[in-house]
Amino acid sequence: MMAEQTMPGSIDPNSVRKVVSVQAPLTVAWQVFTEKMGAWWPLTVYKIGKANAVDAVIEPRVGGRWYERGDDGSTCDWGRVLAWEPPSRLVLSWDISADWQPDPDLKTEIEVRFIAEGKDATRVELEHRKLDRYGPRRDEMRRIFETEGDWGRLLQMFAARAAAA
Repeated sequence: MMAEQTMPGSIDPNSVRKVVSVQAPLTVAWQVFTEKMGAWWPLTVYKIGKANAVDAVIEPRVGGRWYERGDDGSTCDWGRVLAWEPPSRLVLSWDISADWQPDPDLKTEIEVRFIAEGKDATRVELEHRKLDRYGPRRDEMRRIFETEGDWGRLLQMFAARAAAA
């Protein structure tokens, strides 16, 4: 597994870009990211619902929900599926405010691209963009996504899970 890195040209203040190499075929990487998010996403700490989160779900279609499921059966929306192009491209809205509450009007975007590197490895590129929609809190949220809440660390967790699949 190659270390996570920031993608070249990531100086856009309204965007965070990360890339990771996954030691898994393209279709496996896609499936682990889209169908088994609850197996690698750290739901004990990265959740926003009131209940203990037990799964993270992406409904496999444009317009589908992206949400966490609580141990009490409740759901808490994180966003929507904007593009569903298996096994190469996924775009999700991230509708979570700077106060970590659902905000269906926010609509920042996360684009994830899966690129085969031979038959047993996949390059995964993630861009979280439209951070200007956080208004005066843009720089704070960009720092969180870049270093503190860190898409790079999440991608490492994903890569480890996909490599073990």
